[in-house]
Amino acid sequence: MPASPPPRPPGISYLRPRIRPIGACVRGDHPARMNTASSPVRRGHAALRRGRASAPGQVYHLTAVTCGRRAYFAGFDVACAAVRGFLQPTALADARLLAWVLMPDHAHWLLQLQHEPLGSVVGRMKSASGVHANRVLARTGPVWEPAFHDHALRRDEDLRSVARYIIANPVRAGLVDRPGDYPFWDCIWMQEPAASPPPLL
Repeated sequence: MPASPPPRPPGISYLRPRIRPIGACVRGDHPARMNTASSPVRRGHAALRRGRASAPGQVYHLTAVTCGRRAYFAGFDVACAAVRGFLQPTALADARLLAWVLMPDHAHWLLQLQHEPLGSVVGRMKSASGVHANRVLARTGPVWEPAFHDHALRRDEDLRSVARYIIANPVRAGLVDRPGDYPFWDCIWMQEPAASPPPLL
């Protein structure tokens, strides 16, 4: 008999253990990852920043990884705390989080900018989630790697397809059989079924 999904902690409305799966998933398909193994950390981070532009209204698929790819968010309470952190209005400000998934050692965010630079918004999201996670872990120090990977979506890319790819991450990683069995993800189109995707620049 398959194991039941973890219970919903009180006060977390975005955890839905019985969501209907959306989108097909293929095990073994890995998410985009930062690769700085062959170069010093500072040089690799500079390479990730090179060519980065922040445009109001632009939608980005972002990937952030934990320091040393440590599975800080494997614990249920720690993951809950981290999510509370990056969903804070003070962290997002006027940016809009369209879809996200928190994995044990990394996160994917589908984020639409408004007026603030991309680096500022992501920096606050990582800082807030790190502070909240550290409180539960009873530790100090950075949780996230300083850099992050970003992909600005083009006009010909379908936002809902990208969102499906993001929330199917736990299935591809072999953590669950269905996206709905994994508690740490959300997507605005599950909350607002009649909502239209925001226009791409």
